[in-house]
Amino acid sequence: MLTITVFQTESYDENSKEFVGSDGIELNLEHSLVSLSKWESIFEKPFLGSEAKTSEEVLGYIEAMTITPNSPAEILQKLNSENFEAINAYIDAKMSATWFSDSPGAPKTREVITSELIYYWMTVFQIPFEAQHWHLNRLFTLIRICNMKQEKPKKMSRAETAARNRTLNEQRKKQLKTKG
Repeated sequence: MLTITVFQTESYDENSKEFVGSDGIELNLEHSLVSLSKWESIFEKPFLGSEAKTSEEVLGYIEAMTITPNSPAEILQKLNSENFEAINAYIDAKMSATWFSDSPGAPKTREVITSELIYYWMTVFQIPFEAQHWHLNRLFTLIRICNMKQEKPKKMSRAETAARNRTLNEQRKKQLKTKG
């Protein structure tokens, strides 16, 4: 969850020569499958598509992310550049210690990802529905791990097998202090 402070009014302080905010409201935001689903139900198109978002769509997603009860609707119009930077950094955050070593040239899917598809993956992999409130990148990491663990191991080519065997033989020679 991300908490940001949005100031309803700004004034210029002559002494410090900077803008000062007052009447700050704390907003709690959640980049999750629930937020994604809310946004897609309003705009009726995939959020994760490659199409650029309009300002209205961006604000619509921030509104869908907002979990602060009774927050005034006009507060989103008061977001400043620091707020947007914090929101973008939060959305782009990895939120996991897991890393993947993608092989170069690995095929990229062109499948359009919608909230319903993600819910399908959760069902297939028996991921509890409480995970719909997780950070979306963390949920994607879990789905990817489930998919990888379910795949059959790839067979090594003859060259890969020979290289592995050479490496193992060299290790054994060093360990046993022999020449072969």
